[in-house]
Amino acid sequence: MDTIVIKKPKTKNQTITKTLKKLEKYEGVLYILPWIIGFLFLQLFPLLMSFYYSLTEYSIMGKPTFIGLENYIHAFTEDRLFYQSLKTTFIYVFLAVPLKLVFALAVAMMLNVKLRTISLYRTIYYIPSLLGGSVAIATIWRFLFSNEGVINNLLSQVGIDPVGWLSDPKVAIFTLSGLTIWQFGSSMVIFLAGLKQIPQSLYEAAIVDGAGKFHIFFKITLPMLTPVILFNMVMQMISAFQEFTSAYVITSGGPLRSTYLYGLMIYENAFTYYRMGYASALSWILFILILIVTVGVFKGSKRWVHYEDGGDF
Repeated sequence: MDTIVIKKPKTKNQTITKTLKKLEKYEGVLYILPWIIGFLFLQLFPLLMSFYYSLTEYSIMGKPTFIGLENYIHAFTEDRLFYQSLKTTFIYVFLAVPLKLVFALAVAMMLNVKLRTISLYRTIYYIPSLLGGSVAIATIWRFLFSNEGVINNLLSQVGIDPVGWLSDPKVAIFTLSGLTIWQFGSSMVIFLAGLKQIPQSLYEAAIVDGAGKFHIFFKITLPMLTPVILFNMVMQMISAFQEFTSAYVITSGGPLRSTYLYGLMIYENAFTYYRMGYASALSWILFILILIVTVGVFKGSKRWVHYEDGGDF
């Protein structure tokens, strides 16, 4: 006779346990689902749409008309402000970024000491990075460096003639860069973390061998910090290429287009002249430019960046 097998019905607890085990397979996906949704709808979709608009004539008010590469051709062959803004932006980047890194490293080394109140000092020096990119601070910066501002008033008190910080085309770009340099807090914190990772045994051995502070800095501190310097340089360089607030609020691109940064040009074409298609093309040109410069920096870093394990990118 055939054996009859009677299956016991699953209890409620067994069903719940089985369901939970199935859900565990997708637990990681559920955790990153908010990021995935944000990336798709707030980054990837706008990125793809901007590329599409860069191939069209689009004024926001009407429907986009496909024109192919005409926006890109116009930028490189007809728009004189395109090259002017590129030149100004490169001057700004190569002026502000190195000075910002040097200043951040100097402050980080001063704060790399053991004191009871050192955390308070680090917080105070970091505050400008939290406030520096705001419109309010840019407005204050314009007030400080205007022809009749606080800085010129202080100079007049000691017998120095007023300086056209924002009205002189040769000086305005330096004034604008000063605001970026003042926001050194984030770079300083990263440098400070890098300094903490340098083995103290290296300093002790150098002191025993009779090395001075100058040799210790250039033979130990600086080489050991080169990976951190590379990271800070790339991040600050990308940020500087995209700078907009200071040029828009403080100088509006003047005087004589001496502070007409590339970001300001994109903004004006998009929201002043309503040439959204052309502004999208300019944005993609900037994206490709930043990509090329960043790759070039990484390629060149093989000559001067030293890793403790001898690794490489």
